[in-house]
Amino acid sequence: MSRQALAKGLYELAYSPRQNAVFVASSGGFGADADGAKVLRLNPQTLAVEGEIALERKAFGVTLDDAAGRLYVGNTVDLSVTVVDIVGNRVVGVVQLEEKVQSKDKDGKDVARYARDLRELAVDPANKRLFLTGHGGENGSVLYVVNTETLKVDKVLPGLGNAKAPGFAFDAAGQRLFVTNLLGELITINTRTLEIAQRVKTDAEQPLNIAFDPASQRLFVTDQGADNIRNYQAKSIPGFASKHPGNRVAVFDAQTGKPLGSIATDAGPMGVLLDAPRQRLYVTNRAAGNVTVYDSRSQALLQTIPLPSHPNSLALDTQRNVLYVSVKNGEKDPKGSAESVARIAF
Repeated sequence: MSRQALAKGLYELAYSPRQNAVFVASSGGFGADADGAKVLRLNPQTLAVEGEIALERKAFGVTLDDAAGRLYVGNTVDLSVTVVDIVGNRVVGVVQLEEKVQSKDKDGKDVARYARDLRELAVDPANKRLFLTGHGGENGSVLYVVNTETLKVDKVLPGLGNAKAPGFAFDAAGQRLFVTNLLGELITINTRTLEIAQRVKTDAEQPLNIAFDPASQRLFVTDQGADNIRNYQAKSIPGFASKHPGNRVAVFDAQTGKPLGSIATDAGPMGVLLDAPRQRLYVTNRAAGNVTVYDSRSQALLQTIPLPSHPNSLALDTQRNVLYVSVKNGEKDPKGSAESVARIAF
């Protein structure tokens, strides 16, 4: 394993086989000492910065269309997506998903703010679409469908629940999107018709991220078990009562939503990535400060890799069997210090 401290506010990352490069989003941090937002282009062997693409808006989630040479970057706090040309290392557009609306702040004053924010993205190159979930809480979570040719919003699909909807995975062959929300629901969207095809109540209390296995038609969902999320649920969901401690990966049948198993993790599982050909499942445990590796068929724990302070997101070079992990700072790290990317070769 090797690791490099790179920039403030690192979030999601992607590996491009065509470019033979790792791309990682940097928000620049927050507050008076924040740096500018950017996408870093990293050497996949050394993690050296080989390029920086400056962004006007803070960067968080990413998804890659490698064949088109495009990286789509979610601007969570601006409710928009920035489109980056990774061949020319330049921004080619920004898509505003919704405009601000008037609302009241905690002191009762009128303010203009976005009704939702963003988390995950998925691209459907065959149908020239980009999908993003908008977290709405009491305003209702929605699916944004963006045309990747015109860079316009084609549709906003409501009905993803009056709670945050963080879990998101795309089944390209089956033309389905899987979405989970903090109501414990697993929602399947038909991406041909752009309609909700199925809604199932599950026993996952804090479903966060999803990995889909096409071969076995299983969904692996991190069920976090965090106190701050539990407090949010208690305040925002009428009649909510916590029944599950989390700290696991919940396994569901993708067709029916039926539970198929539960994989115990260390504290605060967050990112999840499946290497289907090798039958390996990787999980970042944010609170525990490590990455756990499982056999995806037997669900046995194979390895635990310490990676403090808070491992966050995952990307994989499948050809070389190299895992990349973004690592967030914790309270004990120097304030304002750069966050890091780790490279783990198996």
